[in-house]
Amino acid sequence: MRHERQSSTYIHGTSEEEQRRLSLMNDVLLNRESLQEMHLRGDERILDLGSGLGQFTRAMARAVPRGHVVGIERDPVQLASAKKLAESDGESHLVEWRQDDVLDLQSVTAKDWGTFDIAHTRFLLEHLPDPLRVVCSMVSAVRPGGRIVLADDDHGAIRLWPEPAGFTDLWNAYVRSYDRIGNDPFVGRRLVQLLHEAGAAPQRNRWIFFGGCAGMESFDVLTANMWGVLRTARETIIRMGLFDERTFVAVEASYREWSHRPDAAMWFAVSWAEGVKR
Repeated sequence: MRHERQSSTYIHGTSEEEQRRLSLMNDVLLNRESLQEMHLRGDERILDLGSGLGQFTRAMARAVPRGHVVGIERDPVQLASAKKLAESDGESHLVEWRQDDVLDLQSVTAKDWGTFDIAHTRFLLEHLPDPLRVVCSMVSAVRPGGRIVLADDDHGAIRLWPEPAGFTDLWNAYVRSYDRIGNDPFVGRRLVQLLHEAGAAPQRNRWIFFGGCAGMESFDVLTANMWGVLRTARETIIRMGLFDERTFVAVEASYREWSHRPDAAMWFAVSWAEGVKR
């Protein structure tokens, strides 16, 4: 029986500026450690839900030369960008791209279900009204003993020090915007529970550090990425009456000043959980 159709809401949009932010986040900040956590053998069939710009999808594909990777992305702009990036890198052949809605999968056919070795998703569940439905689909997609890998945000985990004036109030407003549209800004802490409720056997969980401090080569990219999260949500936050525009501008100035301090530190992490199909 088909579920009542729901839709995901990505409040950051798909502007060129947002695409650049996501691209740098993938290439500079996260993909290397995330790939290490996958512990790939080289021959797996992988289903990647919410593949976005496809950079991590292709990273997994390069690591499984005897396998096969399918990337599912709903947004046509993101999917077109993923294909363009792959083509510019001479990797058009690496991934089988499919446009589809993870909440109402149509492109995963009867011959696909139950055949994948791994189903993976990252930074998707926080943008969904019903993340459990997607995790259930992931369990259905893998073979018995297959792995389900979830990576997502817990927006309550961030700490900046010394704290820029007004940053916590703005961040809390950003978090409340998730609640207003029916999404979960703290889904990262629920990943093991979601695996269990979907019928998988949880195996392990950990944090992938997503922070840094002054003096690190990547700190400028890190601080720009984090402000980009707020900047691209600015219209939504202000429209919902969660923060006023004048104060937003003041917090941005405070954040910029903080990002150049010699003692600035950002503490954040991506929640990671893995289970297997019973």
